[in-house]
Amino acid sequence: MKVDYPARIAQVASSLASTQHEVIFITPGADLRYLTGYDALPLERLTCLAVRSDGRSWLIVPTLEKPSALAHGVPELGIELLDWQETQNAYQILLAQVGKPKNPLVNNLMWVEKAFGIRDEIGSELQLAGKLLSDIREFKSPQEIDYLHDAGRAIDEVHSNMHLWLRPGRTEREVGKDIAEAILASGHAKVDFVIVASGPNGASPHHELSDRVIAAGEPVVVDIGGTMPNGYCSDCTRMYVCGEPPAQYLEHYEVLLSAQEAARAHAKPGVTCESVDSAAREVLVAAGLGEQFIHRTGHGIGMETHEEPYIVTGNTRLLEPGHAFSIEPGFYFAGKYGARIEDIVTCTSDGILSANNTSRELVIL
Repeated sequence: MKVDYPARIAQVASSLASTQHEVIFITPGADLRYLTGYDALPLERLTCLAVRSDGRSWLIVPTLEKPSALAHGVPELGIELLDWQETQNAYQILLAQVGKPKNPLVNNLMWVEKAFGIRDEIGSELQLAGKLLSDIREFKSPQEIDYLHDAGRAIDEVHSNMHLWLRPGRTEREVGKDIAEAILASGHAKVDFVIVASGPNGASPHHELSDRVIAAGEPVVVDIGGTMPNGYCSDCTRMYVCGEPPAQYLEHYEVLLSAQEAARAHAKPGVTCESVDSAAREVLVAAGLGEQFIHRTGHGIGMETHEEPYIVTGNTRLLEPGHAFSIEPGFYFAGKYGARIEDIVTCTSDGILSANNTSRELVIL
């Protein structure tokens, strides 16, 4: 099934029309790909989509990138394609068509030099478009939900084969290399991250692969994810140990498993994002592990691994059908070990569905 990109652009224009903003400028990244399907390269040369509140839209690209934009079918989406030569001023060419609108918006991750170029040419201060875009992107269509569950099945396949690579005597880097190859073999187009954190390295939630040799009896955090050819992401964490784990670790892990289950049971339409965080956190606090839970319980996911809605204290947004997010409580003891259990879930009309379905129990290899 094809993605209806013109409908997405029309939705942005409609949202603009209900505000004081006349135009939004979007440079390469997930926002541009979401609206056009064009996975443009983020270069020093300007590539920028402009959408006005009246529905008109333009995409300017360097002349050398025009064949790529044409191959992605940009003009077929109703977008006027502009190009510019090296000796021309791209901002002048774009704004000659768009005009010099009031209260322009730019996507949050636009490079500062591009934002300044637009600002200086328009002569007006810019505002961030993050909320306008996230209010659209955070609600996944049934097609997007299917994409996320496909991504979940692909990353589950990798976790299911962890016994092939994870064993004592190998380094984290060696295991990580094998995992990265397996992520691609599972159907992902790109590896986004591979965390293999053994023993004390597990106490660093975003540990980088190292040459540390994995020892018997050490817990190992394996947090992996990639991007599928359709642009949608996977992200899943499971816990492993080669041999007999420490007794205290097993006690802590049972608490963590209960915390994750509590959050999963609580998550449904009509509850706040922060209450899902609380459901997990209260279990860990009651067991004396509250101070070792040092991050939020989850993040939204879609064409970016981290996006709205964030499952964190202070976020009073109500969950609604179409939301997709992680549930990933953890605990971390500096110098000893750490643990995290992570599933991607999608919100339905009466609860959640998990995109990840391998065992959440500690896997003893």
